[in-house]
Amino acid sequence: MEICFEKPTLQDVPEMLELVESEVHNGTILFRSFEEIANTIDNYIVSRLDGKIIGFCALHIYSATLAEVRSLIVAQEYRKQQIGRTILEFIIQKAKEFGIAELLALSYHRDFFLALGFEVIPNEKIPIEKIQTDCMKCKRFSKCNEIALLKKL
Repeated sequence: MEICFEKPTLQDVPEMLELVESEVHNGTILFRSFEEIANTIDNYIVSRLDGKIIGFCALHIYSATLAEVRSLIVAQEYRKQQIGRTILEFIIQKAKEFGIAELLALSYHRDFFLALGFEVIPNEKIPIEKIQTDCMKCKRFSKCNEIALLKKL
């Protein structure tokens, strides 16, 4: 029973969508459609156990210097096993390879990101592109309580 980390394929999107829907129901992430995931499949890394996807995350690039950790999800039964941390470390490494200078995250799990070198930033520093493409779609937009975090790479 070995956990592996790899690039997903388009055939993985339905399984990824199941994890997204469970977290959307919990109110912890924004909904991502089949098309959104499929069109950005190259941005993702998945974690598998015995062929089953148990977690994933995406790196969304805004500019030559700024990217975002997006949709970091680990299935409930596999949490507290360093899977999320390992996935995020892959994403951080990928951002460094691209020459990204800053990595943004919006999360309710502040301590998780702080442990990996992120720092809390004021919401006013969230890029307008993020607000226009994601935040404005969120039902909590007017009373957002997610924490904005930034890691300098």
